[in-house]
Amino acid sequence: MTNCPEYVLLLSCPDIRGIVHAVSGFVLELDGTIVDSQQYSDAATGIFCMRIQCSLPGPADVEVVRSRFAPIADRFGMQWKLFDVEVKPRVLIMVSHHDHCLHDLLYRWRRATLQMDVVGVVSNHRNTEALVESFGVPFHYLIVTPETKKLQERSLLRLIERERVDIVVLARYMQVFTDELCRRLEGRVINIHHEFIASISGPKPYQQAYDRGVKLIGATAHYVNSDLDDGPIIEQDVARVSHGMTAEQLNEVGREIETKVLTRAVQYEVEHRVLLIGRRTVVFAPY
Repeated sequence: MTNCPEYVLLLSCPDIRGIVHAVSGFVLELDGTIVDSQQYSDAATGIFCMRIQCSLPGPADVEVVRSRFAPIADRFGMQWKLFDVEVKPRVLIMVSHHDHCLHDLLYRWRRATLQMDVVGVVSNHRNTEALVESFGVPFHYLIVTPETKKLQERSLLRLIERERVDIVVLARYMQVFTDELCRRLEGRVINIHHEFIASISGPKPYQQAYDRGVKLIGATAHYVNSDLDDGPIIEQDVARVSHGMTAEQLNEVGREIETKVLTRAVQYEVEHRVLLIGRRTVVFAPY
């Protein structure tokens, strides 16, 4: 079935018999082929989750496929989304001073290893402007002060609406969203957070880690909500460190972990691999 359009179906519903049979039967009825299928039954909540990628004889219209699947979804009480693989999510990246995560995302976007369209970069500083423009991406300087925060967020929302942004990625954007903005963008914003131990917070986390003599450092990528750095977790990683390392060496290890973790989280999101069950995520990783 060469050159057939491919779709990703992401769903969750009460775990009852017949779901897999119904979904696979739907693909068969459309003369399609299942390319990849992953599923998970959550015993604690009784929720069934599934990601299925299939190819259908073309040309096919995604809205037609959605309308034909709707009766099955209604029968099982599904929360579901159907995506055309060829339609890349539109991504807006936000950054402050540190550019390591930004650079990696832009590089992988240009190499087409991240299947997304970067529609712009927003920053409250100008130090990344030349880097962004070297990739041919629009740079938006939106300064933030306590007096202008709400005005800046309104400008941000207008930009998101104008560019039809699907996902906002905070690539070390060091400003806290207001509760109102968090609610407006719920489920659409991914953040990267340095995570060591609970008592380490605030500025210069790697210097604090050095001062405390930590032995394990890591990072967490999560969805943004109104609870600071407490949104549903998408991806994490850690590295063991030594007392013989300097604060700058810890900083470098931390930057590498942050970059890797955020890139993975963005990959999972743009490939439609993440489902929410309450405050938990189910991630159908590609490996």
